[in-house]
Amino acid sequence: MTVDLYLRKGADRRLRGGHLWIYSNEIDTAVNGLGQFQAGDLVSVRATDGKLLGSAYMEPQSLICARLYAPGEQLPLNAELFQRRLYEALAIREAAFDKPYYRLVYGDSDLLPGLVIDRFGDYLVVQLNNSGIERYGEAVVEALKNTFNPTGILLRGDSRSRRESGLDEEIEVVFGEVPESVELEENGVRFLAPVHGGQKTGWFYDHRMARARLAPWVAGKSVLDVYSYIGGWGIQAAAFGAAEVCCLDSSALALEGAQANAALNGVADRFNTRQGSAPETMKHMIDEGLGYDVVILDPPAFIQRRKDIKKGITAYRRINELGLRLLRPGGLLVAGSCSMHLARADLISAMQQAAVRAGCRLRVVEQGAQGPDHPVHPAIPETEYLKAVFAVRS
Repeated sequence: MTVDLYLRKGADRRLRGGHLWIYSNEIDTAVNGLGQFQAGDLVSVRATDGKLLGSAYMEPQSLICARLYAPGEQLPLNAELFQRRLYEALAIREAAFDKPYYRLVYGDSDLLPGLVIDRFGDYLVVQLNNSGIERYGEAVVEALKNTFNPTGILLRGDSRSRRESGLDEEIEVVFGEVPESVELEENGVRFLAPVHGGQKTGWFYDHRMARARLAPWVAGKSVLDVYSYIGGWGIQAAAFGAAEVCCLDSSALALEGAQANAALNGVADRFNTRQGSAPETMKHMIDEGLGYDVVILDPPAFIQRRKDIKKGITAYRRINELGLRLLRPGGLLVAGSCSMHLARADLISAMQQAAVRAGCRLRVVEQGAQGPDHPVHPAIPETEYLKAVFAVRS
C-alpha cells in the first residue's frame, strides 16, 4: 500500500505541465516528513486539494526527492509495469532502426527515471543510476528476461551519478553470460564494445545520426578524431572512404580497441593512433606541421554543473582553436558536446571565438543532435544534451 505524498500549494504546477521531478522544498512537511521514507518507497503524489498527480518513487536524501514514473495514475512499480514501458520504448527504437543496437531505455524520457539500458543484439547493459530505482533491480531484470529472452544482462553500477550518491560501484553479470566485448553495428559499420571495462555502458549510441552525416564529407580525405575512445567517429570515417584516419585519445586501452575495430572493418591500412592528453598532443602535432581535411572533436562533458559554465565554455573554445590550427583551409570541423548545461548557441559562439583566434572564418553547414533512441522529454530540458556542429573553415 502506497503513502500519499502531499505537495505545497502551487508546487503542482510543473507536474501538471508534464514534469516528473519533485524537489524536497516542494513537499508539504506539515503532512509528510521526508524522514519517514526510505529510498525506493512508492508514493501517490497529490496536490493540496487531494487531486492525484501520479505515482513516484522516493529518494528522500536527494534534492530531487521523488520521481514520477506514472503521471496521473496510481500504479505499482513492478515487473509488469517495467515490461509495459519496455514494449513502449522498443516500439520507438524498432521504428527508427532496422537492427537491435541502440539505447533501449533513456530514463525519464521513457517514463523509467533513473534507468538506462543499452542493447547490443542479444546482450543488454543496465545502469541503475540512483538509490530509488536500484531497489527495483530484480524487477527490471525479470522484465528484460520476459521481454527479450536475452543471452546475457550486465549491470554497470559504476556511473558518475551513483558515485555522487554514495552508492556501491559494481559491475556484475546478473543473467546469463556477457563476454568482455560485444559486437554492434552502427551506420553499417561494425564495432566491438568493451561493455565490462569501457566507458559508460561500453559504447556511445547518442551521436549515431551525426556520425552518419560524415559520409559525404570524408571520402578521400585525411581525418583526425580527437577524444576518439574506441573509434566511433574515426572508424566510420574510414569505412566511408577516408584516405587516412588518426584517432587521438589519452587511453592506451581505448586505442587498442580502436585498432581492433579498424581491423574488424578492413581499414587498418588507413588507420593510425596517437596517445596522450588531447590539448598537449594537438599542440605537438601543430608543431610537427601536421594538417587534416577533417577534424572531429567529441570531448567528455567540460561542464558538469551550472557553476562550471564559464570555465567550460573556455575549454570548448581552446580545444576548437587547436582543432582549427590542425585543419586545412576548406576543411570540415566537427565540434561535439555532451554537456547538458552548454547551450547550442554557446558552443557555436565558442567555435567562432576559436576561429577568430586561429585567424580563419567558419561557416556552419550542418548540425546534429541525439538520435531517436535518446528521445527528449518536452517538459524536461535536461533530457536534451547532445550537440554536433559541422563547420567549414575558410
